[in-house]
Amino acid sequence: MIKTGRYEFLAQDGVLFGTPCVQAVVQTVEELGARRVFLVSSQSLSRKTDVVTSIADALGDRCCGLFDACVAHVPRDSVFRALAAVRSAQPDLIVTVGGGTPIDTVKMLLICLAEELQSPDQLDGFAIRVRADGSKHLPAIQRPPVRQIVIPTTLSGAEFSNLAGCTDSERQIKDLFTAKEIGAQRVILDPAITVHTPDWLWLSTGMRAIDHAAETICSRNPQPFTDATCLHGLPMLANALRQTKVDPCLLEARLNSQLAVWLCCTGLNRIEWGASHGIGHQLGAVAGVPHGHTSCVMLHNVLRYNQVANEGRQALISQALRRPDTAAGDLIQELATDLGLPTRLRDVGVRREHFAAITTAAMQSVMVKTNPRPITRPEQLLEILEQAW
Repeated sequence: MIKTGRYEFLAQDGVLFGTPCVQAVVQTVEELGARRVFLVSSQSLSRKTDVVTSIADALGDRCCGLFDACVAHVPRDSVFRALAAVRSAQPDLIVTVGGGTPIDTVKMLLICLAEELQSPDQLDGFAIRVRADGSKHLPAIQRPPVRQIVIPTTLSGAEFSNLAGCTDSERQIKDLFTAKEIGAQRVILDPAITVHTPDWLWLSTGMRAIDHAAETICSRNPQPFTDATCLHGLPMLANALRQTKVDPCLLEARLNSQLAVWLCCTGLNRIEWGASHGIGHQLGAVAGVPHGHTSCVMLHNVLRYNQVANEGRQALISQALRRPDTAAGDLIQELATDLGLPTRLRDVGVRREHFAAITTAAMQSVMVKTNPRPITRPEQLLEILEQAW
């Protein structure tokens, strides 16, 4: 039988790696002909390092503003605060510096700009939804009037996708949003500025990228292109993470981590994922678990739960990690332990009384609906949560 499929490439024109970020930003701004550049970053990067100031100084009069009050898990009200600052500045380019939080904040505000939204509740109409038959509904979203270029300082891979997570605090649910041009038009990978990233955050977001690769490889609809990149990126990232754990100042290992994330993220929002991501999003929304830690505690448990459905695909992970006789779930847990990261829900502040809210929200997740081992009942999610407890 002839297999059919489709792979969507990002609306991304390039990745610059190894060049100091200030030089790369100026080069990119000149190439794109931007005249008004707005900066978005994390508060710690903006106020405790000279990274953002150095970029602003290099841009000179072309820098038209800064927003550095991004909030973890991207609550809707924080998006609208950033949106107000951008509307006031009227930039023709946004430079985003930091991890998944500022990157997703900008993705969301670009949706708001594209659709001229005025209040957080209007976002309801643009979230990805699951139809009764399990298929995805992707609302049509206009092209945003401005793009972002991204300088990532963590390893979550948000710079390599056009998918954003945004939390509705009232519902305690993290909704997902996507549009063709909300992601990075260009990515700048500079390992030197990542030394400011706390070790726990660097390593745990690295596990997030491991999760991206693993659920891409184990997808119920895998593709040869993503198999090739993820199976190469997975051991590259695992090795580089272990090296940076031993020596956080080893810039070669930090750049190798960034390059491996690029390879591990080719399936992000382009290949069907599973319950590790589906549950993980709600751990953040309900219990405030940091983005990277959700993968540390969920991936190995979801792999074990799914093993009866995709043992052959999981074997590819074991082979890539040079341990073909060890189960993929065991290898992932071992990696997290080697990196000094938590591996159980109780270790990241999740309590059993959170389970009901997590389960209710996760049952609405697109990624739970596409888990390789079908999940049709809340009891199945509770089984995974209990296993992870």
